[in-house]
Amino acid sequence: MSTQTLVLTQPKTMKTATVFKRILIGLLVTGLLASVVWLTYYFINKSSAPTVTYKTESPFVTDIVKKTVATGSIIPRREVQIKPQVSGVIEALFVEAGQPVRAGQVIAKVRVVQNLAGKNNDLRSINSAENGLETARVNLENARVEKERQEKLLAQKAISQQEYNRFLLDFNVRTEAFAAAERELNILRQNVLQNSGRIANEVYATADGVVLDVPVKVGGSVIERNNFNEGTTLATVADMNSLIFEGKIDESEVGKLREGMDLNLTIGALPNQVFPARLEYIAPKGKTEEGAVKFDIRAKVMLKPGDYLRAGYSANADIVLDTRQQVLAIKESTLQFGKNDSVFVELETKPQVFEKRLVKTGLSDGINIEVLNGVTKGAKLKVPDAKEKSK
Repeated sequence: MSTQTLVLTQPKTMKTATVFKRILIGLLVTGLLASVVWLTYYFINKSSAPTVTYKTESPFVTDIVKKTVATGSIIPRREVQIKPQVSGVIEALFVEAGQPVRAGQVIAKVRVVQNLAGKNNDLRSINSAENGLETARVNLENARVEKERQEKLLAQKAISQQEYNRFLLDFNVRTEAFAAAERELNILRQNVLQNSGRIANEVYATADGVVLDVPVKVGGSVIERNNFNEGTTLATVADMNSLIFEGKIDESEVGKLREGMDLNLTIGALPNQVFPARLEYIAPKGKTEEGAVKFDIRAKVMLKPGDYLRAGYSANADIVLDTRQQVLAIKESTLQFGKNDSVFVELETKPQVFEKRLVKTGLSDGINIEVLNGVTKGAKLKVPDAKEKSK
């Protein structure tokens, strides 16, 4: 019975193995055909891809100027604030912003507010000065009498010259003290008269220039300038013929600057004009601003006849650090960098065929760079794309 069963099951096992082999061969053939099709498609596309054509640049002769930029503003060199000598109410204003004034010109009139405490202080000061003058006069008279008595004794040779000189010195000191007390009393009296008169009520310009601002109006109260208060500003006067540029420059550039260097000022409000200036000050100490150390600089603006600038204009100063005139240069875009900080270009030997050539460079302005050796004027240099430069 078992022998018959074995004979019956054997053909089924062989049939299953044959089917499995056929499936496996079919998969292999399908994969092989797919690979052939993909490779054929790849090589056809690669052979039909367009050839890359590189742009070329030739060396040229030009001027190269290396410069840095400082930001700042235009301000007057001398700006004066006019303040009153007395407190009170503005009775009249005789100037307005933009008007030229001369030193000594009346610009305002102040109506004095009566101050009883001030008057009492003035009277006490005068009384004290008068008492001091009287005391000095008595001391001087006593010294004079004593000096005359000692002169008689000296003539009789009753005392020595050295002892007489001591009384003479005392007389001279008393004389000077009397004169000083007299001068002090006269000054106090004159000041009281001026404070109560018209002179102290009028405010005068203290310098020639142009009125930049008049921050007060008629009827407004003002405070006098004294030791405890800077006083109310009636007007600001500046000399607009002497302007300076004040700006800041980064610490990475300040070491390249020196006093006397030429600057070119570009003003935002006047974009089509360039104003020359000359550097005259570099701050010895930097200031930290927004995480960077910056140094203050100041330059004199060289105005030409007919030029007019307003105070407060924002400006950029182009500072020339170095120049090269009529030198062989190339575009910086043609440079490539290799190992050990080597610099090279790719020189065209045949159409679209290039070879590397080491070059030595000089001054650069950020666009053009001086070439000291390695290429000639008639050469054609490859302009690499960004991918090549990043390799």
